[in-house]
Amino acid sequence: MSRWIPLESNPEVLNSWANKAGLDKEESQFSDIYGLDEELLAMVPKPVRAVLLLFPISKTLEAKRREEDEKIRSGSESSIPSSFSSMIWIKQTISNACGTIGLLHALANTGVKYTPQSPLAQFIEACRDKTPAERAQFLETTPLFAEIHAESASTGQSAVPIDLDTDLHFTCFVEADIEGVPHVVELDGRRAGIMDRGKILDDLLTDVASLVKETYIKSSGGSIQFSMTSLGPPPEW
Repeated sequence: MSRWIPLESNPEVLNSWANKAGLDKEESQFSDIYGLDEELLAMVPKPVRAVLLLFPISKTLEAKRREEDEKIRSGSESSIPSSFSSMIWIKQTISNACGTIGLLHALANTGVKYTPQSPLAQFIEACRDKTPAERAQFLETTPLFAEIHAESASTGQSAVPIDLDTDLHFTCFVEADIEGVPHVVELDGRRAGIMDRGKILDDLLTDVASLVKETYIKSSGGSIQFSMTSLGPPPEW
């Protein structure tokens, strides 16, 4: 299995990756989410198209993941409901590629503008009619992102780790319509499929913040190794 350098969860790194891949930086950029309180969420540029969460993998979360994945595999939940048939979800088969896969999930499923013939445009077009496993194979074999990933992973504030094993993982939240009703949808390459996280009650950012507090942080055993970034308009400051 291929191994990549883990991406750092900060807007400088994520925007470096996305801009090199072809994102229109005048229309969309990644920004910090400094906290989950209402006042801090109000500082995030709106509208938010996607939220990337970096979280520590814990025993509690792993047990919940296995339970949810088993429901999908057993057929009690559809891995890709018909409402999600146009979404691009990628199975993760590359070690440490969760950051790149999270970025691709955010950029490919939110209608952001990107440069024609860019690596991002080429990947999205090639993946439209592929299965999640075929998309994973394509990501493993295409040279479109390997160099971008390596360059961006080296631009962060932290030194590139010598030990590439990590217990931190990226997941992505976007909005999707299910029978005309907006839902929070989680796209995670480690899962058995696309996860429906329920109807949007307020807005994507606020609902994801509540989900992260109730599901991820409560199950973390007190870890503070969380980081969130949003995809939306470029910050004005």
